Amino acid sequence: MLQASTLRFSTDLKANNRKAWIDDHRPAYGAAKVDFVELVSQVLAGLARQDPELARLEPRKCLFSINRDVRLSADKSPYKTNLGAWFNPGGKGAPTAGYYLAIEPGASFLAGGMYLPDPAALAAIRQEIDYNLADFEELVRAPAFRRQVGSLRQEHALKRPPKGYQADNPAIEYLRLKMFLGSRPLPDEQLLSPILARQLLTAYRSLTPLVQYLNRAVGQAA
Repeated sequence: MLQASTLRFSTDLKANNRKAWIDDHRPAYGAAKVDFVELVSQVLAGLARQDPELARLEPRKCLFSINRDVRLSADKSPYKTNLGAWFNPGGKGAPTAGYYLAIEPGASFLAGGMYLPDPAALAAIRQEIDYNLADFEELVRAPAFRRQVGSLRQEHALKRPPKGYQADNPAIEYLRLKMFLGSRPLPDEQLLSPILARQLLTAYRSLTPLVQYLNRAVGQAA
């Protein structure tokens, strides 16, 4: 579970997103970070039991910095208003599929899969789905997957078939996708539940077949 003070810090930062404010509230930020690291550690330990490669990953390598890169952004707010973690054998910078967690009051969510893979990885995933549609449909139609995240997210999907594929391809609804991600929101009250880590792991377990399928597709093409 998370502490209510962690959620309050995120809410207060959103209303006071400037360096002077966070400099004056370093103890609160430090406490929120320690609380989040504890949750990340619990989740990582559970994930490592189902994926031995994650056993070598340290919690700190899963954490995203709170600092924003504002160089190319019109929004010059210096800090992110969420606490984020990416569970992947290669750490938070790895381009392969994994599991994501974002904590922000009113906007928290979990996710698993791959967000906007690079062109080579995207081509490899589409080829694997085209060749092995039955396997892919089995995992996205699995009862646990449907129960936890519903379906794959559709943002950024192409209006027309991607190059090299026809509109009547049986897999076309998936081939149009540019990201392969299942996600669901996390209500604030769930974040304060003593079984939060267990609930996150249940959801991530339903996403594991998708993560493994994607990484297998990209790995075979490497």
